[in-house]
Amino acid sequence: MMMRRAILGLGAALLLGAPAVAETWPNKPIRLVVGYSAGGGNDLIARIVAARLQEKLGQPIVVDNKPGAQSIVAAELVAKAQPDGYTLLVAPSGPMTINPAVYAKLPYDPAKDFAPISLLAEFPLLLVVGAEQPIKSVRELIDYGRAHPDKANYASSATPFQLAAELFNQRTGSKFQHIPYKGSGDAAQAVASGQVLMTIADTGPIAGLLSAGKLRALAITTEKRDPAFPDVPTLAEAGVPNMAISLWTGLVAPAGTPPEIVARLNRAVVETLAMAEVRTALDKIAVTPRSTTPEQYRVLIARDAARWKTVATAANIKVE
Repeated sequence: MMMRRAILGLGAALLLGAPAVAETWPNKPIRLVVGYSAGGGNDLIARIVAARLQEKLGQPIVVDNKPGAQSIVAAELVAKAQPDGYTLLVAPSGPMTINPAVYAKLPYDPAKDFAPISLLAEFPLLLVVGAEQPIKSVRELIDYGRAHPDKANYASSATPFQLAAELFNQRTGSKFQHIPYKGSGDAAQAVASGQVLMTIADTGPIAGLLSAGKLRALAITTEKRDPAFPDVPTLAEAGVPNMAISLWTGLVAPAGTPPEIVARLNRAVVETLAMAEVRTALDKIAVTPRSTTPEQYRVLIARDAARWKTVATAANIKVE
């Protein structure tokens, strides 16, 4: 009889364990893993959000940079962490939707190994050419590429930008060739100096060259014009439909994290991103704050993963 009571008591404790943990969470610091080096875009977003998010949650949030292998190191670490709400991942487009499209094998599954919490921010890409080029529009760029196939190329520093350019090829029937660079700054400089014809990249590394008159923006990849670049048409306006692209970053927890914790994190993120000082800080690094429900974020991940898989397959882009 005593043994039976002990077993029943243990079962009850297990059944009540998750709610009990959720009710007391958080009661210690939260680790926010970033798969990129300090000072990069995702790191800056993480630190801006973490500074206010920790006030909402009442516990310190420690940003932990774990760069390496296109954020695979960080994603695997969080995928295998305890699902207790104390280890979270800053989850951008790269590890969540682009790595699965180009890697034959990954040590994590974005659809199965994570509990989406919310999107944090999104940022557009700009299609630019060197200011010295005789090209003033997307139509002229396409025509120039066809007339000068030996000069029809694009600079890219990472798979997301390469896939964006390959999607441009697919949508326009162009054959711009990929010229790889180690960093976004190097790629932008190559275009500004005339070594490469064009690039499609995030606004951070090219904003200075645009302001200095060394690059010319032909189009932006968002569905609507960006207030930061009011004179730059969208690709749709420039004659390339069905090519709206926004890279983004969000927040996920390991799969199995109690729904109550996910819901509380979501509420805290929504409140944090609504704060004027957070929106101002993100605006200064040319990103737009955007929160979602966990389900909306899950749908976005699935949609973009399917899209980039199609693009990568058509362009035969593979990473072993």
